[in-house]
Amino acid sequence: MSRFLPSLAAALFGAVLLAPGVAGAQAQPQTVCTLTINSSDEKDAFGRHLPQRDFRFVELVQRGQPDWLDQACRSGSRCDVLIVSGHFDGHDEFYAEDVGEAPEHLKVSTMEALSCAESCPGVFATVKEVYFFGCNTLNPHPLTTAPASVLRSLVREGHSQQQAQNQLEQLNSRLGDSMRERMRRVFAQVPELYGFASLAPLGPIAGQTLDAYFRAGGPREVGDERRNSRLLAAFAPVGLAFASGVTPQEPQAAVRRDVCQFIDPRIAAAERVGAVHRLLQRSMGEVQMHLERIERLLTDLDDTTRSTPEVARRLESIALDIGARQRFMAHLGDSREPEARVKLLGLARELGWIDEERRWQQLALMLAELLERRELGVREVDLACTLNQTQDLEGSHGRRLATRTQDDDVAHAALRACLGSSEARQRTLAALASPQPAEQRIALAYLRHQPLRNAQERAAVLRAVLQMDAPEPQAQALETLSRLQLIQPEALPALMDLYRGTPSPAVQLAVAGMLIRSDLRQVDRPALGQVLQVLRDHRITPATAAPSLIDLLIQQLEAPAGPLECGSDWTATAALSCHNQTQSGPGNGGRPLTRCETLTPWPVPRRCSICLWSRWDCCSACWARRWPRPVR
Repeated sequence: MSRFLPSLAAALFGAVLLAPGVAGAQAQPQTVCTLTINSSDEKDAFGRHLPQRDFRFVELVQRGQPDWLDQACRSGSRCDVLIVSGHFDGHDEFYAEDVGEAPEHLKVSTMEALSCAESCPGVFATVKEVYFFGCNTLNPHPLTTAPASVLRSLVREGHSQQQAQNQLEQLNSRLGDSMRERMRRVFAQVPELYGFASLAPLGPIAGQTLDAYFRAGGPREVGDERRNSRLLAAFAPVGLAFASGVTPQEPQAAVRRDVCQFIDPRIAAAERVGAVHRLLQRSMGEVQMHLERIERLLTDLDDTTRSTPEVARRLESIALDIGARQRFMAHLGDSREPEARVKLLGLARELGWIDEERRWQQLALMLAELLERRELGVREVDLACTLNQTQDLEGSHGRRLATRTQDDDVAHAALRACLGSSEARQRTLAALASPQPAEQRIALAYLRHQPLRNAQERAAVLRAVLQMDAPEPQAQALETLSRLQLIQPEALPALMDLYRGTPSPAVQLAVAGMLIRSDLRQVDRPALGQVLQVLRDHRITPATAAPSLIDLLIQQLEAPAGPLECGSDWTATAALSCHNQTQSGPGNGGRPLTRCETLTPWPVPRRCSICLWSRWDCCSACWARRWPRPVR
C-alpha cells in the first residue's frame, strides 16, 4: 500500500460532497462513502433505509483493480459519512475473507500517514461520522505496555516505588496505543466514531441488526453529528462502542504530533532523524513506548539516504551523544524482559552505540539466562527460534547453550532445539504426543519455525499420536497435528482404524478435522469411498441440526471429483475449527461469541481468523464461504 501514499494524499476515500447551499428550500444530499473490504451487508442495510433524496452512496473499493486507492485519491472528493466493513486483525489491517489472488485490504497505518499529512480533509477532518464494522476496531486496551524495566529505571532515577508506579500507569494510558486511540488520532476532530470494543458480529447479523434499527426510525439520526444512543442500544449485545476524534485541547493531541513526526510523508528524512534525537532526550519510558516507530524509521533509511550530508550529520550527532547513550544503556541494563531487550539491543546497534559482535554476545547471554529459568513458555520458544532464523547463534555461543541441563523439560528442550540441538529436537517432536496440552503447544510453537523435515519424521509423529491411550489428550494432539497437514495416503488406514475403534466422539471429530485440512486430491476415489463408508457406519453420534466436522467431511467426499478451477464463484460450506472465547454461552442469553479459524480441504493462500456470532457449539459448521470449485 505504501506505493499509493503520495497520490492518496489528494483524497483517500473519494466521493463528492457538493458545497452546502440552498436550492429553493432543498439541502444538498449527504454523501455516504463506503469501504467494503469484505461483505456488503452493512452497506446494503444503510442503502435500503436511507432516503435517496437525502443520501447518495459511493463505493470506493474497486474489485479487481489493484490501484483502487490511487483512483480514490485522484477523485479529489469529500465524504459526510464513512462506512468501513471488513475483518480486522486487531492491530493494523482490514482484510477480506476472499481467498483470491489479490484480496482487498486496508491498513490503519496507511490512514495514519494520510491523516498526519493533512492531505485528506474530506475524510479525516470534515467527515461527520465513521462506522467500523470489524472486531476490536475501538478496543480500549493498550496494544503495547511499558515493560517492568521502565519501572526499574524510574526507581533508579530517584523516584519512590509508588511514584514510579503512578508514572508507569500514566505512560501506558497515554502511549499504550489502543485501537481506540489510534482511530481517534486518525479521525481527529470527527464528532462520531462507532466500532467494536471486542468481537463483532458477522456481516449478515450486523445487517439484520441495522435493518431493525432503521425500521424503528434510525435514518433521521445518520449524519446529525450527535452521539447515537439508539444505535448503541441496538448493538448493545455485541458491544458497539462510541468515541470522538482527538481535539487540539486534549493530551492525546501531543501524542498525535509525536506519532506524525515518524510517519508524515511530507517530513524530510533528516528532520525525522532529528525527531528521534529529540525523543532520546526525554524519559526512557517514552523512548520505550515509541521503540517500534524508531526502529521502523531507521530501518527504512537506505544507504543512499543515510549518505546524504544532512542525514549523515544527524545520525552522527546521535552516535556521539554521550548523555543519551548512557541513559539508554542504563535502561538496557535494567531490562529483564527478553522481547524488550532484543528490541533495545537492535536499536542500540542502529544508533551506532554498540557493534554487531556485542549485540550477538548480549543475545547469547540473554538466551543463557532464559535457559536458567525454572519456567518457560511459547513466547520464549518463539523468541529463540526467531533470533536464530539464520543460524547465527549455532556457533560457539549456541553450542554452549544447546547442552542439555538438569531437570530439562519440553520448553527448555524446545529452546535448545531452536539453537540447533538435534537431541532437543527429537524430544520436542515427541511432545506432540504428550498427554499435556501445554507441552503440545510448545512443540507446535517450535514447528512453526522448524517444520518436520521428511516423511520419516511425519510418520513417527503421527504413529506416536495414534498410539495414545487417553481420548481427551489424543483428540487435542490430533487437532494439533491437523495444523501441520501431516496426512499422506499411506496414513489413511491407521487413521480410519482409530476412527472405527475409538469410544470418544471428540477423537472422531478430531480425525475428521485432520482429513478436512489435508489435501485429499492425493487419495484415489476407491480409497475415499472406503473412508466415506467408515465415517457413516462407525459414527458414534448422529447428525444434528448444526452440522459437525464429520457432516462436512461426508459432504465433501460426496462431491464430484475433478481438478480444481480457482477463482470461480462456486460456494461450498467450509468447516470451522473454533477456539472458544465465549463469555456468555447458549444458556446465558443465547449468544456465544466465538473466534474461529477457517478450514478447507485444499491449501488456500490465506487463513482467516474471523469473528463469529453463532448459536452452535464450537467446531460446528458455520457459514458459506467461497473456495475453488471442483469441476469435471
